[in-house]
Amino acid sequence: MIGWLDDTERFPPLQHALREPNGLLAAGGDLSAPRLLAAYRQGIFPWYMPGEPILWWSPDPRMVLIPAALHVPVSLGKTLRNKPYRISFDQAFDQVMQGCAAPRQGEDLTWISDEIRGGYGQLHDLGYAHSAECWMDGELVGGLYGVAIGNMFYGESMFASRPDASKLAFVHLVQYLQSQGFGMIDCQMHTEHLARFGASEIERSLFIENLTRLTAAHREPGRWQYDFHNPGS
Repeated sequence: MIGWLDDTERFPPLQHALREPNGLLAAGGDLSAPRLLAAYRQGIFPWYMPGEPILWWSPDPRMVLIPAALHVPVSLGKTLRNKPYRISFDQAFDQVMQGCAAPRQGEDLTWISDEIRGGYGQLHDLGYAHSAECWMDGELVGGLYGVAIGNMFYGESMFASRPDASKLAFVHLVQYLQSQGFGMIDCQMHTEHLARFGASEIERSLFIENLTRLTAAHREPGRWQYDFHNPGS
C-alpha cells in the first residue's frame, strides 16, 4: 500500500517506497511549486499518465550522471565540432516543454500533461526549472528541461525533431553544469541512451546522501545566460 497525499500532507519516508513497481511512494497531492521543490529536495519526482492520480516515485537504484564523467561518443563529437547549430538556455522553456509533450513515434499518449506543464512553468518563473535549446536554421529542433536546486540538477525530458539535436543540447548543458560546480545530475531510471553518456546506477541511500549535500549549497535561482553558436565546417 502507498500513502495518499492531500494538499498539505508531507511525503512518507522513502523506505516506504514499493519494490514493484520500483520506487512508487505516494499518490495524490498537487504540482504546486512548493510541493515540487519539497519533492526534489527529498529525491522524489512525479510521473503519471493522463487519467491517473499524481504518482510520486523514488526508485532504488537511481540513475545519475556526474558531470565530470560525461562521455561523448566519437560520432557525436564530430557533430559537435562540424555541424552548424546554436545552443541557448532558458530562451524557449514553454516551447521545449511543448516539444517534450508531443507523443513519441508509435505512441498515442504523453505523460507531460497540461498540469505538468503548468507546474514546471511555475518553477521556471521562479528560476528553478531550466531549458536547453538546440536551434538549426533559426528553428528550435531539440532540447531538454529540468530542475536545479543548489548544486544538484534533475533532468526531466528531452525531444528532437532532427538527428542529434537533443544530444547537442544535453552535452552543452552537462559541460555548463560542470563549469558551474554542479555535482550530480539525476537521470531517474536506467536507460541505455544515458549509459552511453556515462550515467550509471547508484543505491538510493548514496543518492540521498549526495543530494542532501548538493542541495544545501547556496545558489540564487534565476534564468541562465548561455548562447553558443557553432558555425560548422
